Amino acid sequence: MDKNSAALYKKMQTEVEAYQNLQKACVKVVKQRALLESQLSENKCVLDELKLLGAENKVYKLFGPVMVKQDLDESRQNVGKRIDYISKELKNSNDSLETMERDMMKHRETMTKYQQQWQVAAAMK
Repeated sequence: MDKNSAALYKKMQTEVEAYQNLQKACVKVVKQRALLESQLSENKCVLDELKLLGAENKVYKLFGPVMVKQDLDESRQNVGKRIDYISKELKNSNDSLETMERDMMKHRETMTKYQQQWQVAAAMK
């Protein structure tokens, strides 16, 4: 392998490593997104149930091993805030995933370019 081929091969390997690292990061973000979607769904169900309750109903929240009475409106607000927070985190995860996918495509294109150049250089040898 001459110097030019070796340099192209090294560049291609660098792109492959960057691509693989992005793949690993994507897997983590997809897992995080699945967890967030699950939490969002759960909290929406809780809010729907809280909306069915009237002022005469009692609401309790688990604090460690103890159930503590909580105001119904406060409970609704807390769950609503949690839904807002989870929704923002979910949007951030989706945005990160889109960015990673674009970066992966760039690396894939660059890998293909280097691979073609390397093959041409090897064929000319």
